[in-house]
Amino acid sequence: MDKSPDRTRRHLLASAGLAAAAGLGREAFAQAAAPAPATPAERPLPPYVAWKNPAHLIQHTATTIETKRSAFGTSVITPTDRLYIRNNLPAPDVAIVADRDGWMLAVEGVKSPATLSVRDLKSLGLHTVATVLQCSGNGRGYFPTNPSGTKWQVGAAGCVIWSGVPVKTVVAALGGLADGARFITGTGGEKLPDGIDPLNVVVERSVPLTNLDDALLAWEMNGEPLPHAHGGPLRLIVPGYSGINNIKYVKRLAFTPGETQAAIQKTGYRMSPPGQKGDPSQPAVWEMEAKSWINGPAPEAGPVKAGWVQVHGVAMGGMNAVRRVEVSLDGGQNWKEARLVGPDLGRFAWRQFVLPVKLEPGNYQLASRAQDSRFNWQAEATPDNAGGYLNSGWRAHAIRLTVA
Repeated sequence: MDKSPDRTRRHLLASAGLAAAAGLGREAFAQAAAPAPATPAERPLPPYVAWKNPAHLIQHTATTIETKRSAFGTSVITPTDRLYIRNNLPAPDVAIVADRDGWMLAVEGVKSPATLSVRDLKSLGLHTVATVLQCSGNGRGYFPTNPSGTKWQVGAAGCVIWSGVPVKTVVAALGGLADGARFITGTGGEKLPDGIDPLNVVVERSVPLTNLDDALLAWEMNGEPLPHAHGGPLRLIVPGYSGINNIKYVKRLAFTPGETQAAIQKTGYRMSPPGQKGDPSQPAVWEMEAKSWINGPAPEAGPVKAGWVQVHGVAMGGMNAVRRVEVSLDGGQNWKEARLVGPDLGRFAWRQFVLPVKLEPGNYQLASRAQDSRFNWQAEATPDNAGGYLNSGWRAHAIRLTVA
């Protein structure tokens, strides 16, 4: 029986979830399926991401940049220059990638603690994995309670190929785990503001030790050296877990008996009921769940010509592989199975799907829902929570389509 903290959040907020689902109804669905807000006028990207293509992005702030729904395309992998940006602290000076192999990582909580360079890590092993990288707040803009934070729609996500050394290989090379280890704790290398308690601002997250077999220390992304903007020279990757747990510029990896006391873990990124502050008794924002959305026809493209239309999008299974995707043209009253297209890059990657349909002139409400390999269906609605985290509800992610 699965008793993971992320699964537990559904039980803790079950009553709120049922109320939210019941309260959505047709009126709420109409609001959720409304056309996407107009894209803000394009402005120059910040220098650290100036190499990205602004035509494919929505710039909310200098540290929150979203991929447009229409920019995902129909291939599995998200191009690096279209991948979203979310930083909790300003990125370190770009000089840290001048000598990538010289970046140092302190490893603690093993029988032979050591500080290893990326060069050392590269000598220990090599593995490649495709994962969905998704901001914990992706979909926040669809919550009716309007939680604070960036109003992400679907674009704070992407599917990425990482290369690096498995964390379990590093542990083995250092003699195995020390006694009492229950969590993997990663610490980011961002420069902390002066005069503030480090625990209040440091990007340091703990995840259960059950992730040891899958976690990766990555120095390469999509076949190229890991960009500075995405955590280079070195990033901790925890497949199936939301983005905040994939620590950029990782400088310390510790195997600890308890969770870090850093605020970003202790009170931040918790599944708190609306209006309530986070605390350690509430589920941490960890595992992702089954989720999908339609990318085309893109709502911002305007009316579609009557005739054959290829309805396509992406689907993920969170901790499990995608088994099936269904599409509805009428707001969830009827469903048709879509076809999975493109290569299957493993259980942590997303799948592209397509459903060819012949559409007559009129208005349609397009929705999709995914089923994972354990037969869990994507939820109709995600319970409201104070942080606007982990919104997977298919109803909220639906779109309107006008056919002329």
